[in-house]
Amino acid sequence: MDEALRRARVLVDSGFRVAIEHPRGNGFVELIARVHAAGLAPHCELTFPVDRLGAAEAIALATRAGMAVALTGRPEVVDAVVARVPDARVVVPAADHDAEERCRALAFGRVRLTAGRGAAADLAFVRCLNVLMAAGGTPAVATTDPRLVAVTGERAAWNDRTPDSWEHVMPYGVRTDQQRRLVAAGYAVRVSIKDVTK
Repeated sequence: MDEALRRARVLVDSGFRVAIEHPRGNGFVELIARVHAAGLAPHCELTFPVDRLGAAEAIALATRAGMAVALTGRPEVVDAVVARVPDARVVVPAADHDAEERCRALAFGRVRLTAGRGAAADLAFVRCLNVLMAAGGTPAVATTDPRLVAVTGERAAWNDRTPDSWEHVMPYGVRTDQQRRLVAAGYAVRVSIKDVTK
């Protein structure tokens, strides 16, 4: 956890936003408290599975600490949580069979669209991207594929999206040059830090 916080501080100081994957066990309690104490909460988003034991507590703690939350899991459970926490972000894998339908239903809220693998997944990703960028929500686009990153920028421009109305999401340590170029160009980039208990 010390390493996760160190990485988060370096990233925030370098102009990035941060997504922190849920820690094992009840580590989220300490994690949220330490993120808040370090003054990092406004820049960090906690990614948490809704079917995990302690999910309700984690979401409530993060919200009170000033952290955003991104929810993964079964759509019916996620939707029930979002009904109570409307500012929560919903993670939608583009490869899911109902991804485009989900994006249409959630397009005016906060969605993190995640890329899959293969040509079919790429096409589904672009269809979902078209829906999200044309709506009034706050999409986050999770891919490091240069082609999809370029398409994302194009769709944002076509829809007159301002840089603060959406963001890229990329994993820590992957295509770091690309991440730095995007930030330097004025794009918002959120870097995902996983396995914080290692």
